[in-house]
Amino acid sequence: MSRGMETDGADALVAAVVAGDADAVRELLGQGVDPDTPEESGLPVLCRAVAAYDAPVAEALVKGGADPDRVLPDGTTPLERAIDGGSPAVFSAVLGAEPRLRLPEDARERLLGRARHWYETGVAEELRRRTGASGPATTVRVQDDEYDEIDQVSLGGLVVRAGHAGILSSLEWAFRVLPPVEELIDRAIEQPDEHDANWWAVLWALLQRRSHEAWSAVVAHRHGPSDAHRRFVLEYLRVRALTATGEEPYEEWDTAFLADWAAEEPDGETLAKVLDAFTNYDHPDQEAIGLRHAGHPDPRVRREVPYALCTKYEPRSPAAREALRTLTRDPDAEVRLAACTGAMRDDGLRADATRALLLLLKEPEASLRASAAERLATSGDRAPAVADALAALLDDGDQNVLLEAGYGLARRDDPRTADAIERVGRLSDLHPDDHRVSALWRWEWERKQATAGQ
Repeated sequence: MSRGMETDGADALVAAVVAGDADAVRELLGQGVDPDTPEESGLPVLCRAVAAYDAPVAEALVKGGADPDRVLPDGTTPLERAIDGGSPAVFSAVLGAEPRLRLPEDARERLLGRARHWYETGVAEELRRRTGASGPATTVRVQDDEYDEIDQVSLGGLVVRAGHAGILSSLEWAFRVLPPVEELIDRAIEQPDEHDANWWAVLWALLQRRSHEAWSAVVAHRHGPSDAHRRFVLEYLRVRALTATGEEPYEEWDTAFLADWAAEEPDGETLAKVLDAFTNYDHPDQEAIGLRHAGHPDPRVRREVPYALCTKYEPRSPAAREALRTLTRDPDAEVRLAACTGAMRDDGLRADATRALLLLLKEPEASLRASAAERLATSGDRAPAVADALAALLDDGDQNVLLEAGYGLARRDDPRTADAIERVGRLSDLHPDDHRVSALWRWEWERKQATAGQ
């Protein structure tokens, strides 16, 4: 690469980082642009991404070769700046691969000490110490990543996010430092919100600890002093179920524990969450537990029952089949929708499910109409009434409902698919990886091919 090209590439990389364009950053790094390119201040562009709380760009830079341990003129490193910034998302992006092997012991201890100091001192107090400001701090809730939020604290002209509980917990796991489980859970529930970035970072650190001792210490908090303890245990078990491979011995621990909990839990909201986690596994008592709660007064519980009564969407027994049939007529629309999910693939229940879904297409809530249309679109019911109901949705003002209706018509090779394509708009403007869009593209292409061959 010539000097002029290097300069152009460096300028383009700085511009992409400033613009927050992670795709452009990856493309430029793939072309050989230096990932440690300095910006106008003389600092590497990684520092700009850290200061801007731009985790996707920071991740792209580090994965592209930017050095998170590079010593800067003030003696800090980009990784230390990420710790100071207090964003668990940015910290995770900058941490890099194999930090326990990459960093010497003294560096690891320094990083742990830095994170622990921020956490134990508190963001507002540390900002007062650094700035000398004595007034109150301003705290706002901001999005830290796609899913989680965090408090952002401003004082004396400095802005820092309050994610140091999560950062410390993540860093400890990265270095295989194992604090007591009780201490970790206390960090998480300081902000008793499942969408808090600290909560998730602590949860993920605990999920990595696969021993029975760690598991026992977590689930013991089912009987903790606050509702937040119980919610943390449930989220821990739910995520374990979602990430299970089918080989871990802890699945037996989880299912037995959740079965006992489901049999004893008096609170409807909590019981619904217990069943949600429980039905991610198979258990010998799963159907019995589902039948026990099929008539529960709380609709949130009844919404989970169909998943307990089905294995791979097929009812297990006549009793389960009859309970599902009853649930397809439940007063709660979401209960009916969940029951139909299990009933559609059962020959003896398909008619009941179809009737329920056709009624759900008339619900005022667009998400319910779209979900009902999705199930009808993929069902094996080829009755004209189903195709007519899907075609009637082409006057719906919701794009998602239109796509589901068009997809169902295309699967049936219904000529009204052409009208669906016209209603959803130019297919080229829609996401090409959407299976519904792909089906409409294919239907349209096949019609054109057939016409051309005549």
